[in-house]
Amino acid sequence: MSLGYAEKLSFIEDVGNVGMTEHFDPSTILREKIEQLAIMIKKSKHLVVFTGAGISTSCGLPDFRGPKGIWTLQREGKALPEASLPFHRAVPSLTHMALVELEKAGILKFVISQNVDGLHLRSGIPREKLSELHGNSFMETCPSCGAEYFRDFEVETIGLKETSRRCSDAKCGARLKDTVLDWEDALPPKEMNPAEKHCKQADIVLCLGTSLQITPACNLPLKALRGGGKVVIVNLQKTPKDKNASLVIHGFSDKVIAGVMEHLNLRIPPFIRIDLFQIIVVHALSNDKRYVNWTLQVASSHAQKAALPFVKSVEVSFSDKEGFKEAILDKQPFRLKRRTAYNKTFEMVLNLNFGDGCGCSSLEVDVPIDFMSSTDCFNFDKDIIFQKLRDKAVFESKCGQNAVIERKAILTPKSHITTYAIVTNVVHYSKPVPDSVTNGDLKKRKDLMIGTGSSWKRSKVSKGKSISKKV
Repeated sequence: MSLGYAEKLSFIEDVGNVGMTEHFDPSTILREKIEQLAIMIKKSKHLVVFTGAGISTSCGLPDFRGPKGIWTLQREGKALPEASLPFHRAVPSLTHMALVELEKAGILKFVISQNVDGLHLRSGIPREKLSELHGNSFMETCPSCGAEYFRDFEVETIGLKETSRRCSDAKCGARLKDTVLDWEDALPPKEMNPAEKHCKQADIVLCLGTSLQITPACNLPLKALRGGGKVVIVNLQKTPKDKNASLVIHGFSDKVIAGVMEHLNLRIPPFIRIDLFQIIVVHALSNDKRYVNWTLQVASSHAQKAALPFVKSVEVSFSDKEGFKEAILDKQPFRLKRRTAYNKTFEMVLNLNFGDGCGCSSLEVDVPIDFMSSTDCFNFDKDIIFQKLRDKAVFESKCGQNAVIERKAILTPKSHITTYAIVTNVVHYSKPVPDSVTNGDLKKRKDLMIGTGSSWKRSKVSKGKSISKKV
């Protein structure tokens, strides 16, 4: 079982109980504060957003200090909450996507996140405009050349340890490391330095869904004050930094940000998730050269031997029924071995059944096989293909759109590899339901995010430990 979001950060600290009780501004006051925040943002020249676990609760991920948060339940000796879908299928919240639109509009200059859920990157915030102070559960980095790899699966380690994969750069090949900090790890300068720089430049640092109790991260927003900037806090609980804020809003971040976007006449874009997979056919002639021994594999495009987390099973059938037996591949790696006559051409039909959290249930792919002919190799511009898939998904308001983005041949062992891109989630965001018990219910959430199960990384609870690294 892989390590999960909540247990990567699961511990009880001994810094007091500030902010354990939820507070809600009355509706009239909330509306006034939302309008005030919208005016501040409209006038802002350098807006920085500082985020915590509270912006991800509507994504099905637990928070920490709320009444049903991880640390609260641990203190009370209660069971931890079940996630509503697998961690790797979490969908960005309304707040995440609103920040994407603010960045595209040139209003938002930088995002600082204490979360390790990877949702800011997945939502579309540019990497160069994001500091992930405590790492990213889906990111691996090369300690030699600095290359980063954003995965569709949860990296199996924490604490900046080596993983089972290597840098794909042929000139490098160093063993990759995870990016999630353990307790003794200092905040990385690569993330901390730009965060400090932008906070000092900011005229507004907007803190969303964070208790602002974990040092040194919680002191970053205050750096704006020295240059005349302002701090705004949106959180359900009181924080130790409320006294330093020009505006404190007690409410769900999704509801507040939806109101701000409405005042600014900005739309909240839909979230379109595109996943990749490969179909690999490896083949070799028999000794008498009359037959071909071949292997089909449906595999991850992220790394060799990596799991394909969004595919549950693969059904293999053939258009020509004579001499071919159908198969169901329900365990990873999805692999099928067969032998056919060398001069035999045929077509396989693969039905990929997707797992929990995907917005579409399956995809059918036709795979023509001709061992006597050569394979045409190509590599399309991925950005262009992805944009076409996104546009089509938005227009049709559904997922399942797919395209081949690359095809290549390898001589040893003789292989044909085809890489596919498929839209696996389309989420349109509506205004949160007033007084909702969740952090901004989303239209279509029920249809697109049904699923159970989550992975938990750490079960040991450390009491009385100094908190200086994580949130």
